[in-house]
Amino acid sequence: MIDLIEKLKETKDLTDEEFIRLLTMPTAVPEALFPNTPEASSHPSGLLPLNLEFTDDEESLFSAADEVRRQVYGTGVYVRGLIEFTSFCKNNCYYCGIRRDDRELKRYRLTKDEILKCTDEGYELGYRTFVLQGGEDPFFTDEKICDIVSAIHAAHPDCAITLSIGEKSKESYQKYFDAGAERYLLRHETANEEHYRVLHPAELSLSHRKQCLYDLKEIGYQIGAGFMVGSLKQTPEYLLEDLHFLQDLQPDMIGIGPYLTHHATPFKDCCNGSIAMTLRLISILRLMFPYALIPATTALGTIHPKGREYGLSAGANVVMPNLSPTGVRKLYSLYENKICTGELSSACRSCIERRAASSGYQLVVGRGDVAAH
Repeated sequence: MIDLIEKLKETKDLTDEEFIRLLTMPTAVPEALFPNTPEASSHPSGLLPLNLEFTDDEESLFSAADEVRRQVYGTGVYVRGLIEFTSFCKNNCYYCGIRRDDRELKRYRLTKDEILKCTDEGYELGYRTFVLQGGEDPFFTDEKICDIVSAIHAAHPDCAITLSIGEKSKESYQKYFDAGAERYLLRHETANEEHYRVLHPAELSLSHRKQCLYDLKEIGYQIGAGFMVGSLKQTPEYLLEDLHFLQDLQPDMIGIGPYLTHHATPFKDCCNGSIAMTLRLISILRLMFPYALIPATTALGTIHPKGREYGLSAGANVVMPNLSPTGVRKLYSLYENKICTGELSSACRSCIERRAASSGYQLVVGRGDVAAH
C-alpha cells in the first residue's frame, strides 16, 4: 500500500485496480466504509471516539497528502464566507432536506439588503471570498442574481464572489460572470448514470449536470465539482468513476463530504456516510490534484466533533464559516444536526481559527485563488 501511495503522489494517477485497492483498504475506525450497501448490514459499528485511530496505511496516505498540500499552499487555510440565501428549491432530490416535497419545512429567502449586510460583516471579519448558496429557486431570476452580484462587487471589489445555485443555462452563467461572479460550485454528486438514478428523480439528468460544469469552465469560471461519500448504493466502482470524471474535468475546487441523513427524505432510514472513507478520499484527491482547493466541510464537522481538523490533516485547505443570519441557519437543513447554526459570525470565525491552529495551520486573509495548474 505504501508503494501505491508513493506512486499516486509521484504520478497523480493509478490503474483502476490500484485505485480500488486504496478505496477498499481496511480501516481502524469502527464503521462500515460503504454503510448503505447490502454487505454493510452485518458490519459492527458504534459511536465513534473523540480521538480516532487509523491504520498505518491510512496514516501514510494522510501524511503524503498533507505533504503535497504544504508544498503547494503551505499551512494556510483559506476562508470562504458562506451565505445560504434561499431554502426554496424546485427539485426533489431524494437525499436532500430542502427538497420540493418537504411541506413541513419553513422556507425563507434573504433580501438583497440582508445579503449585503452579511457580506459587509464578513468583510469586517477579514473574508475576501463570499459564497452565495441556495436551492434552485425560480424567484431569484437572472436579473435578481446579477443585481445582487453586481452590488457585492461594487461594495467589495477586492473580493471574489462564488455562486452555488444549481443548474442553469449557459446564457445565465454568462450573465452572472459578466456581473462579477468568478467562481461556481456545482457538485456532480455521482458520475455514474445508474447511481444518479438512485439519488434523483426522472426529471433531472446527469448528462445535463455534467454539461453545466463544462459550460462554466468554458466561460472562464473557477469551477468546483464533488460528490457525497456513502450515499445509498455507492460502491468503490462508482467512486472510481467519480475520480475519472474529475480527471477529465480538472476542476479548481473539489468539495466532498459524508452523506448525512434527513428525516423528511425517502432516504431517512439510511446510515450516515463514513468519516474514514471521506478522509481517505480527501487525501486521494489531494494527491491527484495538488493544486485543488478542497474544503473541510461542515458535514465533516457534523459527523464527528473533530471532523474538520481531521480533514485539514488529510489534505483539505479550505473552510467555509457561515455568515447567514442566525435566525435562518437551522432552516437551511440539507441534513440533520447541522453544526454552527446558533453562533454569531464572529464566534464562528474564531472557532474555525482555533480549530485550524490546533491542527498546525492558520487562516489566510485573502481571496485564496487556486494555484496554477
